[in-house]
Amino acid sequence: MRLSESDFDTVIEVNLKSVFNMTKAVQRTMLKQRKGSIINMSSVVGVKGNAGQTNYAASKAGIIGFSKSVALELGSRNIRSNVIAPGFIETEMTAKLDEETVKGWRNAIPLKRGGTPEDIANACVFLASDMSAYVTGQTLNVDGGMLT
Repeated sequence: MRLSESDFDTVIEVNLKSVFNMTKAVQRTMLKQRKGSIINMSSVVGVKGNAGQTNYAASKAGIIGFSKSVALELGSRNIRSNVIAPGFIETEMTAKLDEETVKGWRNAIPLKRGGTPEDIANACVFLASDMSAYVTGQTLNVDGGMLT
């Protein structure tokens, strides 16, 4: 209700249009190579939604839909498109949050901890490698079971 159109547009521009621009930039090279793996970052908020974050949720859900469409469009050229949807990841930014809030989030996660940047990087390595050669159009939730 309090979200301005300008704030909505800014988040869409940064989170969603950037994915469009990056895909446009890499697809020509991948088409020439007849191979590629596009990995986009969304969020569990893009999968589930979150009160008070309609602009963020819409942008992250848009990344999922965009990536699925790219998978359909470029799959016949051996170009894969997948999404990673991180859950609560412990970073410098989350270290500034109130400890009780963080403790509550950790307790709500089945693995009882926040994720690490390395957890996300490992998922990226998998999706970029030939180990995932038959995976496209998918969203991999890296969330410690948060959405389970």
